[in-house]
Amino acid sequence: MLNINFVNEESSTNQGLVVFIDERLKLDSNLIGLDQQHHGLISKTIQNKLQFTGKYGQIKVIPSVIKSGEVRYLIIASLGNEEKLTEAKIEELGGKILQHATGCKISTIGLKLTNRISRFTSQTFASLVASGAFLASYRFNKYRTTLKEAEKFVVESIEILTDNSAEAAKLFEVKKLIAEAVFFTRDISNEPSNIKTPQVYAERIVDILEPLGIDVDVIGEREMKNLGMGALLGVGQGSQNESKLVVMEYKGGSKDAPTIALVGKGVIFDTGGISLKPSSNMHLMRYDMGGSAAVVGTMIAVAGQKLPVNIVGVVGLVENMPSGNAQRPGDVVTTMSGQTAEVLNTDAEGRLVLADAVWYAQEKFKPKCVIDIATLTGAITVALGNTYAGCFSNNDELADKLIKVGEEVNEKLWRMPLHDEYDAMINSDIADMANIGNVPGAAGSCTAAHFIKRFIKDGVDWAHLDIAGVTNSNEASALGPKGAVGYGVRLLEKFIKKYTR
Repeated sequence: MLNINFVNEESSTNQGLVVFIDERLKLDSNLIGLDQQHHGLISKTIQNKLQFTGKYGQIKVIPSVIKSGEVRYLIIASLGNEEKLTEAKIEELGGKILQHATGCKISTIGLKLTNRISRFTSQTFASLVASGAFLASYRFNKYRTTLKEAEKFVVESIEILTDNSAEAAKLFEVKKLIAEAVFFTRDISNEPSNIKTPQVYAERIVDILEPLGIDVDVIGEREMKNLGMGALLGVGQGSQNESKLVVMEYKGGSKDAPTIALVGKGVIFDTGGISLKPSSNMHLMRYDMGGSAAVVGTMIAVAGQKLPVNIVGVVGLVENMPSGNAQRPGDVVTTMSGQTAEVLNTDAEGRLVLADAVWYAQEKFKPKCVIDIATLTGAITVALGNTYAGCFSNNDELADKLIKVGEEVNEKLWRMPLHDEYDAMINSDIADMANIGNVPGAAGSCTAAHFIKRFIKDGVDWAHLDIAGVTNSNEASALGPKGAVGYGVRLLEKFIKKYTR
């Protein structure tokens, strides 16, 4: 694991030294002496506009021979326009620095914070750079028996020179804890589905949450049947692996403080069931439990900080498999709420899982607010691509807060519409509702949201986050490799910390 330290005095042993330049491309007084030590390499680089423009995120790695004859590396990172810098941009810059250092096989890095950025203290800036680098250090190689030489290399340490190292370290400890929660979410999402069965996944949740003081209850199929969870059980009835409902309760607030319920879709693997998916890219359906992983990761982050809030997490863990026992198109299931649903398409299974899970959360815990998060529809990816998740809500203030926090942590949300006409599209001729809309190819994410909305009780603030387009990526980003992104943990953690105390 990457080791990050904050110091008051610069070490001379680091192989790489990072300096920051803004778009003005001018050396401040603190950099002039350093530039002279390195034979004017910094000034020569930034004066060459073809080499270095000063645009945000630009990084230049330059070998430099110091007086002792050793070869060190100067890593010049551009802040761009300082007035446009955000916390998310600083974190991404930290990730990019780590990636460039890894590519150049620089094992130890020193960061020299010479710039004075009026909107951020040096301690805050240092902790954000460190957070981005730490997030970018994540790897998932546990099933690879051989690695290429370039893949084996990792940056061992980063040493950040700042004027108050103790304060910077304190700020980073919180960010590191949140990053480790993101790592759990990435890890469990990246796991192959033959490994993370509902039982194994539930055990992992117990193992990581109970030591943090979270009460965890794993509910099996017999108890779910007694509770009347016909929708969730119907999805999993084609699998030989028993479905589970995992209930997590963190009681950090006072007894009379309101409770927030986080509900996650945990479809361990989604073949589509009898309404079978195409084989192309079906292997990516191991990520169809990304919503549940985000809920668990958020619980880790909240409990790890001992936040003074009351949070419950409920995740339904199922496999959607075709077999002689599988749910059929046209079946009617009775949900825990007593409402019935006609299953017109067995590949619209996530909303069935959530229907029983959100109802259970409301019945058991009487929350003031319910936020469900799920890789629910391909339609949201058609609408928003891989940049935004969809946000549906019955409360404007709740939606606005979530969207604002999403911008701050770069887990973006786009408000999507709810309307009576969408709701009417899921009416059924033989049941209370159907699990898909009655107009093929139309408003798929909106009708799915309305399905869940029918299970939200009056007076409960609710938001539905459709993360189908953002939970995994086919390309590396500044904050991590391709694969599971860990989307939702930082969004929900910051929302809880900022708005629910």
